[in-house]
Amino acid sequence: QALAAGQGAILLVPEISLTPQMIEAFSAYFGDAVAVLHSGLPLSERYDEWKRIRAGLARVVVGTRSAVFAPMENLGLLIIDEEQEDTYKSESTPRYHARDVAKFRCAQHRALLLLGSATPDVVSRYCAETGRYHYFTLPDRFNARKLPDVIIADMKQELRNGNSGSISSVLYAELEENLRRGEQSILFLNRRGASKLVTCAECGATYSCPNCSVSLTYHQGNQMLVCHHCGYAVAAPPTCPECGSRYIRYFGSGTQRVEEEVRRLFPGVGTVRMDIDTTRGRDAHAKLLDRFGRGEAQVLIGTQMIAKGLDFPRVTLVGVVAADMTLNLPDYRAPERTFQLITQVAGRAGRAGLPGEVIVQTYKPEDPCIQAAAAQDYRTFFEQEFSRRRAGLYPPFTLLARLLVESPDEEAAHQTAERLYDVVRTYLLSHPVQKKRTLMLRADEAPVKRIRGQYRYHVLMKLFDHPDVSPLLALLAELAGVQDGACTIYCEVNPATMM
Repeated sequence: QALAAGQGAILLVPEISLTPQMIEAFSAYFGDAVAVLHSGLPLSERYDEWKRIRAGLARVVVGTRSAVFAPMENLGLLIIDEEQEDTYKSESTPRYHARDVAKFRCAQHRALLLLGSATPDVVSRYCAETGRYHYFTLPDRFNARKLPDVIIADMKQELRNGNSGSISSVLYAELEENLRRGEQSILFLNRRGASKLVTCAECGATYSCPNCSVSLTYHQGNQMLVCHHCGYAVAAPPTCPECGSRYIRYFGSGTQRVEEEVRRLFPGVGTVRMDIDTTRGRDAHAKLLDRFGRGEAQVLIGTQMIAKGLDFPRVTLVGVVAADMTLNLPDYRAPERTFQLITQVAGRAGRAGLPGEVIVQTYKPEDPCIQAAAAQDYRTFFEQEFSRRRAGLYPPFTLLARLLVESPDEEAAHQTAERLYDVVRTYLLSHPVQKKRTLMLRADEAPVKRIRGQYRYHVLMKLFDHPDVSPLLALLAELAGVQDGACTIYCEVNPATMM
């Protein structure tokens, strides 16, 4: 309808890995009118696509979050697929949320904004409940397919039975049966690498990044210790650099470790691994997915980039290897993220004529979030989460705002954060209405104190979500717009992560 009215349309997807299938589907309908924009394209190709859009030769744009800025002159429709995903929020300069930019663009063009999700963001769902958004549901799965059956595997019991591996006995049995039938499987684990923590068994020394306040992750393929924040890498030493001991222990598992375990348990079975390490090259996403789609591999192993949007008719088994990984994060949205990931990846099974099955491995089988995800019951989860957030005064009942200070000089970052705290506190004392809407104000070091050589302190606020706080938010934005010596100041409202 938008094209027939002489307008253009933009479709945003949360991951580059989803663009090949989307482009194939949309090009089949709209031909050369489709353009693609994402950071995985070479600059020359991106510029060519940008010029086609600006000239009006491409009136349908498919891309990741940056495609929200596509130079569409007469925008009629903007669709955000999987609108709940954190990948729509840019954590680097310029900092923006594609969903918020989309709202502004649609208001500017009087266009329709369509947010699509099987597991909507709790705040978006609240907007629908209160009538701020129009709300439509699809009560049945596409083509009336049956939802996959879900089995919860208790990993505590697996440990009691002597199984300390990543693959439970339940998942092993289902994988074996799936392979016997000639069907395909997906194993999801939201951590790349082989081991999260490497430590010396003699003195307890751990291997930390010299640029960030985080541990290095062991990557078995090249036997390197890698920082997943700044990219620092060093060869894994055969002995402890502190005491010289050869007793080095590896804790936790990642996609590499799971792939190795699958190959050990099922010799000769083809695997495809998708994570940041395997998708760096040009068209790497498309090549890996094409290989799996052609049946050259029976098992696809990956991080969140495989959890949504993929459609493979022969996939009948999905294994969530470590459902607790996101549940244990120090973030008020941890239950929501866990529910979303489990539900999304479960939806990859049984999408064609064959029935699907999902194995959720967890150390907390009784957790309400895990139970709701296993039942694929969004309504129950939303009601539980909504009540929890109301009791704890978290969004959508409040706003979390912070001024984040980064500097290579720790003392400068600390002093700047304290100064900003004093500025905000003084402002609130002279504005009693806004002070009344402020539930918390504190200055502290950020949870991850150092990233890429930058020390990080923040001024953290919890505010009632009310028009009265708009002047305070404007003040925060103004303070963030100033370069303070060696310090860079950012303003973030409900940031994707509080690290």
